[in-house]
Amino acid sequence: MLRRSIYKTPAQLRGMVEPGRITAAALDAVRAIIAPGLTTLDLDAAAAAVIAERGAESNFQMVRGYRHTTCISVNEQVVHGIPGGRVLEPGDIVSIDAGAQFQGWNGDSAITIVVPDPSRPDLVAARERLSSVTETSLWAGVAALASARRVGEIGDAIQTSIESSGEGYGILRDYVGHGIGRKMHEGPTVFNYRVADLGPEVKPGLCLAIEPMVVAGSHDTFVEDDDWTVSTIDGTDGSHWEHSVAVHEGGIWVLTALDGGAAGLAPFGVTPTPIS
Repeated sequence: MLRRSIYKTPAQLRGMVEPGRITAAALDAVRAIIAPGLTTLDLDAAAAAVIAERGAESNFQMVRGYRHTTCISVNEQVVHGIPGGRVLEPGDIVSIDAGAQFQGWNGDSAITIVVPDPSRPDLVAARERLSSVTETSLWAGVAALASARRVGEIGDAIQTSIESSGEGYGILRDYVGHGIGRKMHEGPTVFNYRVADLGPEVKPGLCLAIEPMVVAGSHDTFVEDDDWTVSTIDGTDGSHWEHSVAVHEGGIWVLTALDGGAAGLAPFGVTPTPIS
């Protein structure tokens, strides 16, 4: 059996651009409407509408046994939450993970949003902090990719970023990032923490989905009875941020950010370069 290379040609990289943009647009649609009183299924429908309007397909629905466009995880749920009738409450911390397949290529991205709650500013501030630290660690990982020699350097950068927050947050160990391309999940594995084996070489053609999953307490989790939702054992909050990123001859480009990652990378002194 032939093994597909983890490195893509310039033409294949160009094929990755549009599904990334569609994925970003789907998440923007959710960001625009999220509010108390909506159900997680309402959010899923908003993302689904954008993906369909752009002529793409939900790659989540291509996963055996899964029929929704997004995964939506609330509070102690960290990843893989199934959209349904749960009504969002003020102060909830909500992670939305979405992906699109367009002309055979895939995008994958996730954001975390804290629903406003003026009556509980301390709770909101704590959850905003968790989300902010997670997002910053994502951008630290993406920035590291710009100069890394090996994929494992990304996890080192992510863990260092989280530790520098001084919050004592946990990093999920059993769920990690991945390569992306013709399939949503491809090799190589992208760890969110330091590992001894730094893995494959970073060179043009590499496309990765970098996705730190961070929790306010212990990193220990369990899968709920729905066989999908991953929640913290200690009941503390979770946050999930993700971008799909391409390495090409000119540098790096964040496929699931409409600006290519310019705003997120600016604090790290990295300027993304469009794929030509």
